[in-house]
Amino acid sequence: MELNNIDNVLEELMGINGAIATGVIDWESGMALGMRSNGNFDIELACAGNAEVIKAKMATMRSLNLEGSISDILITLTDQLHIISMVPGYPELAVYLALDASKANLALARAAVKKALK
Repeated sequence: MELNNIDNVLEELMGINGAIATGVIDWESGMALGMRSNGNFDIELACAGNAEVIKAKMATMRSLNLEGSISDILITLTDQLHIISMVPGYPELAVYLALDASKANLALARAAVKKALK
């Protein structure tokens, strides 16, 4: 993903079946670099909160002396799926995608996120 292409990536992700909201996060600062929502979701708050999720996982990995890096983090709620994917080539950035679980296909959504980030 090129940084000057964030709007196109966000539009592509919102085209995924069941997409509720998406954002590109600088997880170190918690700031969203771009956001899209269907209007019924506080994506800015979600981006900030998910930056904290990434920070916590990074800290845990350091504490455990784990090698490697995060590819993605999946959070399943009773009616939503949340995917946090690290942006290749930009270790400080992540893409967050919230999906309606009744409409989304998790495997297809993860594949679409990976494709959008290439």
